[in-house]
Amino acid sequence: MSKGSDEGGHVDFTPDELMTVAASRALRNDDVCFVGIGAPSEACNLARLTHAPDIVLIYESGTLQTRPDVLPLSIGDGELCETALTTVPVVEMFQYWLQGGRISKGFLGGAQIDRFANINTTVIGDYDAPKVRLPGGGGAPEIAGSCHEVLITARHSARTLVDTVDFVTSLGHGSGPGDREAAGLTTAGPVLVVTDLCLLEPDPETRELVVTSLHPGVDRDQVVTATGWEVRFADELATTPPPTAEELQVLRDLHARTEQAHAGG
Repeated sequence: MSKGSDEGGHVDFTPDELMTVAASRALRNDDVCFVGIGAPSEACNLARLTHAPDIVLIYESGTLQTRPDVLPLSIGDGELCETALTTVPVVEMFQYWLQGGRISKGFLGGAQIDRFANINTTVIGDYDAPKVRLPGGGGAPEIAGSCHEVLITARHSARTLVDTVDFVTSLGHGSGPGDREAAGLTTAGPVLVVTDLCLLEPDPETRELVVTSLHPGVDRDQVVTATGWEVRFADELATTPPPTAEELQVLRDLHARTEQAHAGG
């Protein structure tokens, strides 16, 4: 358990709570966001319930401007359709909304993320004889390519943040400058990776992820040990502001409603 403080005094929070809060703060009120299930959904709905009430959340199943009261179990969760402004066919979602350039932010996670923010959700190990077969790309490759900017969340470990992913499911910055453009992409790609230890952003020149902010109570050695490449730190290294009492209360209330709903209460 970590401790942080806000205007009302000290509040306790977990690393996962800080990760969700930090990710939510990267969203603006005027964003149109393509949301992944799990940690991205938590962060996006926290933003909607706090500082970004007008944010438009879109899920892969075709739900537009959905406002779920509880976190969905999957993109097919009825909660999404029931609280959406409308639901459109998946083909329209991808061809008109996503590939039409109408989505400002994409929010993704992954089993592996490398130093250039490429994402692997396909296999661990060799593709033809994998150690682990993962769920696959789904709509993530299109999200990574077509959203104006991409945000990524992940728990920080050397197994997840690797030097080179075993398989590039969703293109980040390839192997450096110019690779996205060479692939015919005009969007910015990943602009921020939020973990339970720190924030990482691509270097403007090399496109390699650099630590720009450490979470409260985290030191450089922890990040170095938990990163699969020789990670660099920004010259002006910040400290991530801790969650406020309001952010924590809203997040915990959201989780409580979700647990009750999924338990059938």
